[in-house]
Amino acid sequence: MAGGDQQPAGDDRAVPPRRSPFGGRVVAAVGRSGPLCAGIDPSRELLLHWGLPDDAQGLRRFVRGCLDAFAGVVGIVKPQLAFFERHGAAGLGVFEELIAAAADAGLLVIADAKRGDIGSTMAAYADAWLGEGSPLAADAVTAVPYLGLGALDPVFDTAAAQGRGVLVVVRSSNPEGRPVQRARTDDGRGPSVEDALLAEIAARNGPGGVAGAALGAVVGATLDTSAFPLAEMGGPVLAPGVGAQGATAVDVGRRFGDCPPGSVLPSASRSLLEAGPDTAPLRRAAAQLQEELVAALPMP
Repeated sequence: MAGGDQQPAGDDRAVPPRRSPFGGRVVAAVGRSGPLCAGIDPSRELLLHWGLPDDAQGLRRFVRGCLDAFAGVVGIVKPQLAFFERHGAAGLGVFEELIAAAADAGLLVIADAKRGDIGSTMAAYADAWLGEGSPLAADAVTAVPYLGLGALDPVFDTAAAQGRGVLVVVRSSNPEGRPVQRARTDDGRGPSVEDALLAEIAARNGPGGVAGAALGAVVGATLDTSAFPLAEMGGPVLAPGVGAQGATAVDVGRRFGDCPPGSVLPSASRSLLEAGPDTAPLRRAAAQLQEELVAALPMP
């Protein structure tokens, strides 16, 4: 290794192994298990539906139930951080446990935190969610770009250095986001905000393809594509909105079928989780949707 990667003589600190780029790990996970990204959204309503208390202990049991059901059926899970943060420090402790348990089960974790800020604050978010040694560090984190995509450079740089990923919210599935995301840049003369973001992500990813990418995009599965061809973005696509929000596997195939094999991660949460708390029906729900998505999308 280069000199900067060597340990000084007498330094017995462990050097963590280098990870392969996030995009390549996504493609590999899809190749092993299929494209479904299973959401872990322990809302108050779902905790009660599972017969669990709305506290940290209920949260912990919910997470364990999800991981037991999803392991071996999906390759990627997406916990929504707000449902952990609402339980304070104890909830974040459960999230730390989730990170460790998912790794033991061979699952990639996308922390759906949607962070976005500037300067040292964004650097602190990068350390928390992607930094080596942080107990909260996931394989990837979602981020919002509306303070400027360049303001996210700290998370981009950390992701690239650590073999982790950043998924930038570009086209969200909620209708309230459309006026902002479809607005024209350059005083109405340029591309839409969403197309400008996709073009900049593509430029940052360069010509290496999805396998070498640290950056990707969040693009709602309920919405038709815009002018920028997603196949040219060069990174993973997280596509929320499958199931309860209305998108089907057929919709996913129609909207994302031209993307590189293994690059699209359709995400479902509530429609799966309502099949709990018993492991068998929850696993069956995930397996059924996985089968439909494998048939709808090109596989690596």
